[in-house]
Amino acid sequence: MSANIALVDDDRNILTSVSMVLEGEGYAVRTYNDGATALSAFEKTMPDLAILDVKMPRMDGMELLRQLRTKTDMPVIFLTSKDEEIDELIGLRMGADDYMRKPFSQRLLVERIRTILRRRESVLREPAEGETNTLVRGSLSMDPQRHSVIWKGQPITLTVTEFLILQALAQRPGFVKSRDQLLDVAYDDQVYVDDRTIDSHIKRIRKKFKAHDSEFASIETLYGIGYRYNEA
Repeated sequence: MSANIALVDDDRNILTSVSMVLEGEGYAVRTYNDGATALSAFEKTMPDLAILDVKMPRMDGMELLRQLRTKTDMPVIFLTSKDEEIDELIGLRMGADDYMRKPFSQRLLVERIRTILRRRESVLREPAEGETNTLVRGSLSMDPQRHSVIWKGQPITLTVTEFLILQALAQRPGFVKSRDQLLDVAYDDQVYVDDRTIDSHIKRIRKKFKAHDSEFASIETLYGIGYRYNEA
């Protein structure tokens, strides 16, 4: 079954051209020209992935993402202008999975969509009979089959990218993972993402855990080296 993709942008040319390319790849595409209209539609039917422009009337992409993250961990790709680097950082900290700067290659956008959906499918895949994927490290429990994360009995909602990064760290407690190693886990090698993107995802993960446990400190930063998970 093809994935359902929502494209939200106030530029009609982008809505038309990108939707044609995605439909040519077999995706079902719904387009919206502002965030408020999209959010209303998502209340009825949530897509498998959303592509959001940052600057839009009525409700911009940032506000739309903020409201979505209270309800869903659906993958989100941001579209930003060249001079909106700060928006990219804010978007990633808010829980976006990826971003692309305008003007962008539509073929590259397709590859990034495939990568994110493939990662999500991998995380959510059904285990073979007798196989268990649950990862338990001290107070942390991660179940890829259900895309669930439990910390000290409390559920934590993570995006697919955040889940994969935390899983990579927790699989080997005490061992350091460099930013490049975490990028390899979180992104396809055909997609270029600055390694500082990992820092934004780590900050987002920490913030979510600290919302339930103010003393959460299991993800340690080793400046100039990378990150390490310590059991608690």
